[in-house]
Amino acid sequence: MTTNPFRYGALALDDAFTDREAEIDELLSDIVNGQDVVVFAPRRYGKSSLVWRVTQEAVARGVLVAHVNLMTTPTKEKLAEKLAGTIHDDLATTLFRARERLRVFSGLRITPIVTVDPNTGNLSFSFAAGQAPQDVDATLERLLELPGQLAAERERKVALVLDEFQEIVDIDPNLPKLMRSVFETQPEVAHVYLGSKRHMLERIFDDENEPFWRSAKQMQLGVIPPPLFRGYIDERFAGTGRAVEEGVVSRVLEATLGHPYATQQLCYFLWEETPEGGRAGEPEYEAALVKLLRSEHAHFGLVWEKAARAQRLVLGALAKEPGRPLVREYRHRHGLPGASTVQRALDALVKDELVARVDGEYRIAEPFLAEWLVRDEL
Repeated sequence: MTTNPFRYGALALDDAFTDREAEIDELLSDIVNGQDVVVFAPRRYGKSSLVWRVTQEAVARGVLVAHVNLMTTPTKEKLAEKLAGTIHDDLATTLFRARERLRVFSGLRITPIVTVDPNTGNLSFSFAAGQAPQDVDATLERLLELPGQLAAERERKVALVLDEFQEIVDIDPNLPKLMRSVFETQPEVAHVYLGSKRHMLERIFDDENEPFWRSAKQMQLGVIPPPLFRGYIDERFAGTGRAVEEGVVSRVLEATLGHPYATQQLCYFLWEETPEGGRAGEPEYEAALVKLLRSEHAHFGLVWEKAARAQRLVLGALAKEPGRPLVREYRHRHGLPGASTVQRALDALVKDELVARVDGEYRIAEPFLAEWLVRDEL
């Protein structure tokens, strides 16, 4: 049975990952050079997929890669547990024999509790609750130092990937200062920061009053140029015994503007509507779009419910006419409130990455939300 060649939602791995050659080369070179990098991009632009792909190539070149998702570490103790786990699994396991690996943690202020999974033999680390805050901080500081120390002692390059890095402020407002004081002494370690809340990352790295100000190279991820996506779509259909009309590919890319997630998502539904040996035409495209919007109805409904009244009015207007909502004629045409109210609504929508400003004009950035609004006539 032929499986759908398009993927969305999870990481785009292997053949599902497409057309980021320039970004792959750039980020791989940065990691090999020990350069700290923060990856900026709107949601669902493929940050995690890009970093996964690059780190696989880095590992093939002998770089050791440790990865921590700060979304899973709501406290400093949890962060220490995740750091200990990735240091053991991804660094010490490569560098030391089994009986020597735990010695890496011998200098910690708080000794971790090590648990062995009886089914897999994998180790997990935890720290008992109720420890003195200064002891937790000292333990965390030591764990942050270990990647650099191991890299220097073994003459290896290390990449420490910190996903959802904006969560660092919620874990502890003092953590950025602690991390920065450690990281600036680790030339052997490339620190790669990424996250899903762009405005928070920008504050961390662009505010001169923050410890991480100008501490990392900034890498902006944009959409994938539609011409590059066109060949990918044709190849994925052809490789699974189907074809797609050129005009339909154009409609797909006009709808998604090269947004990685949205293009994969729409093509997934389009492929499902195309019979084996058949060709995707206008009827298949329309059926695919209807089913996609149906699948997103709950999500878009929640977005709509959470939006304030002025934000709803602005979204409805932009769905019909991207442009300049602050201009009096535009506001009059769409029944919008005063300019100051519209400005506040736009600021909130941009912050939530529902709306984007491009060349002075605003448009709905959330894929397919505009189509959903127009079809549902909200």
